[in-house]
Amino acid sequence: MLKLYGLRLSFLFGAWFAPDATMHRVATLFCTPFASTRSRALAAPTHGAREESLDIDGQRIVTYVWGDPQRQPYVLFAHGWSSHGTRIANWLPGLLAAGYAVVAFDQPAHGKSAGRLATLPDFTRHLFAVGEHYGPAAVVIGHSLGGAAALLAMARGMRAERAVLIAPAADPVAAVKRFARLLWVGEDVCRRLFAYYEARIGISFDSQQAHRNAPAIASPALIVHDLGDREVPWAEGERYARYWPDSRLLSTSGLGHRRVLEDESVIEAGLRFLHGEDVGERLVSSPNLPFGLA
Repeated sequence: MLKLYGLRLSFLFGAWFAPDATMHRVATLFCTPFASTRSRALAAPTHGAREESLDIDGQRIVTYVWGDPQRQPYVLFAHGWSSHGTRIANWLPGLLAAGYAVVAFDQPAHGKSAGRLATLPDFTRHLFAVGEHYGPAAVVIGHSLGGAAALLAMARGMRAERAVLIAPAADPVAAVKRFARLLWVGEDVCRRLFAYYEARIGISFDSQQAHRNAPAIASPALIVHDLGDREVPWAEGERYARYWPDSRLLSTSGLGHRRVLEDESVIEAGLRFLHGEDVGERLVSSPNLPFGLA
């Protein structure tokens, strides 16, 4: 906590005396996963996965494969920020028993994969590349930022028959602002940050909003989000369900942002959805209503 307080003060004073240098520091920090993603991935059991590696954008990306995705329908898993591919572990028994192969991977700068920095466009591009390598997926499961990447990859042509998005982040602008508030970064530095990212990446923040992309996707989706999620508000999951044409929303309570991925009742509901059952509630989009209200 003391370290965080010192960081906040450095950004607070830096915004006054060196706004551009402070903005660059904030930008780098925002794109740097927690160091623990490496140690947690190395310590996590792989449950008999076959580890492979792909070269994507000149970086070594580690994949985990259970079963044979060339012969079986397969599930493609996209993990969230500062996470790793084997977070799909609790889903494996049910998915494998249902006849699916499973493919997961560590995003750049995460887990066992190479790299130091990552962004949402990186997450999207690498997910798309893994999907191309293993072929069209029967299902894509995405958690948190991985849910956002799944949406964007599917909107850009990645093929998956169904999608299960768990606590998906819908609004990259809101994510940056939450990060800025945490670090006491003011509006001026925030504006510089948005301009810097868009100039460097070549993609606007607005183009990555969930409600801009969801209407283009025809595959059915199940959106799962906890009402008490403190990292990605429930309203962002609701936004997916409202704008994704063939989707349903399953709201949970008391699971937060991370445990919702591993909860037995969520996994059971996800498997029922994969078998074609109706799970959750159907929402209807209206441009006259703000996000989060019915």
